[in-house]
Amino acid sequence: MGIKGFLRFWQTYKSITRIRQIVNVFLKHGFGQFIQQVNLQRFIPLRKRIKVFAKWHDIERHTIPERLRMTFSELGPSFIKLAQILSSRPDLITIEYAEEFKKLQDKVPPFPSFEAKRIFKEDFNADAEDVFSEFEDRPVAAASIAQVHYAILRSGEKVIVKIQRPDIAEIIDTDIVILGVIARLMLKYIPESRLFEPEGIVNEFARSVKKELDFIAEAKNAQRFKRNFKGNDDICIPEVYSEYLSSRVIVMERIEGIRIDDIKGIDELGIDRVELAKKGVDGYFKMIFDDGFFHADPHPGNIFVLSDGRIGLMDYGIVGWLTPDLMENIASAFLAVLSKNYDRLVDLYIDLGLVSDHIDMDTFRREFRSDIIYLLEPLYDLSISEVNFPEYLEALTHLVIKHGLKVPSELLLMNKTMLILDNIGRQLDPDFNLMSAAEPYARRLVQKRMSPQRVLEKSKENITEIGDLIVDTPRQMNRLLRKTLRDELSFKIDPAGMDKLIKDIDRSSNRIAFSLIVASIIVGSSMLIQSDIGGRVFGFPTIGAIGFLVAILLGIRLLISILRSGRL
Repeated sequence: MGIKGFLRFWQTYKSITRIRQIVNVFLKHGFGQFIQQVNLQRFIPLRKRIKVFAKWHDIERHTIPERLRMTFSELGPSFIKLAQILSSRPDLITIEYAEEFKKLQDKVPPFPSFEAKRIFKEDFNADAEDVFSEFEDRPVAAASIAQVHYAILRSGEKVIVKIQRPDIAEIIDTDIVILGVIARLMLKYIPESRLFEPEGIVNEFARSVKKELDFIAEAKNAQRFKRNFKGNDDICIPEVYSEYLSSRVIVMERIEGIRIDDIKGIDELGIDRVELAKKGVDGYFKMIFDDGFFHADPHPGNIFVLSDGRIGLMDYGIVGWLTPDLMENIASAFLAVLSKNYDRLVDLYIDLGLVSDHIDMDTFRREFRSDIIYLLEPLYDLSISEVNFPEYLEALTHLVIKHGLKVPSELLLMNKTMLILDNIGRQLDPDFNLMSAAEPYARRLVQKRMSPQRVLEKSKENITEIGDLIVDTPRQMNRLLRKTLRDELSFKIDPAGMDKLIKDIDRSSNRIAFSLIVASIIVGSSMLIQSDIGGRVFGFPTIGAIGFLVAILLGIRLLISILRSGRL
């Protein structure tokens, strides 16, 4: 076996071992029926299935979302990260699951400092002792992907050294492959899972977590924020030491301050909390509405207050991008809400591609317009400062789930960021209101959209698209006619629910065949029990007794399968 063959064998062995672990944890928390549905029960020994079945009533004491949260927590970094991402996607998994997943914490025990120094030496061919005059062995923060150490460079600058966990990239890669397999099995054996887009969830998770694993990308994000806030005296973005930068290690300027949720510490510094809230929110709205590029992980552990009143931001692994078109659509939606133009608001949702193709448009327009009116009309009796943004956003999320809309992940990331900002702002200033703070930026965005220069640019784009359509249409028609004449034109028909029906019929026929085999063994054993062939055991002919024992075991196996399926 060559080196490549051995590596392939080793990767397959690791994957199978990990699949067994995942399946066993799911089974432990009461998801045996799911394991059976996606055809992964072959990874479970029969004795374990019977054991878990006996403990089924203990498992049922917890709700399904609680059990799934415990399952993901036990399975480690990849699944914790997946749950954290899903917690911001209630449109896909419902609010009940999203709220439960928010309880998952990313805190894990730190790995030894000698491992951190080993990784540093591997990436830079230099000992940590030669680069740093001081390197604190005890990390100041440890998460599932990396941990952070305080250090001082030989040149005297105070820095933080962020280093990935050993082999974390390989662990996550293996889990992504397995999650992809499970997603495809769900689509194959559980057709109704299409509503939750399991493959899309896995792809979004893979894209997000791989960004976090690439510290070079994180450094580029930090440098972009540094450029965007150049000349801004309120926001502090740390320097990145590019000579000590790799995909696994990043060294950055240390920001010395207190967490933004440390209200007592802020008061002791004599800093005006109302002004501090305004600085922070202004900085974030500049990112969202002016730059279209924002820091998307603004929890209090990543935002610090410096002694001079500036706000320092850390951790640039998760960022959000808003395209000019999406920013314009945000402006259009804001304008439609202000003018009570509900029809325009409905059209905007359709133009954004948020409405699935299988939804009847006439019904959607009528029902969604009615729900939008019911949601928004009470707001017009309030001033902007009286609008409770988190409650409004939660109501809008319920509306999105009800109508099965597909919301872009960047837009949901922005909503999540605003909710965190609203919470931080209210801690600093009890009278803080996010809607009031956002109003000037939103109005400026609307004015920019309606400016003559932007209207002219859009007109040029539309004229270009019309020209392309005129040129391409004859070519497309010619291609369609050729396919028709050659009998190459085909139509794909996918009857709804056919896969599920075929699977149910197949499962039923297998059970009938299994039952016939058990019955045959019983009949054969009954005939043999009358003979003396093969001697006797406990007074019964041996062969007949063995036949009855096999029939009993197979019958129990069939009964357990039927009970676990929930269909008697």
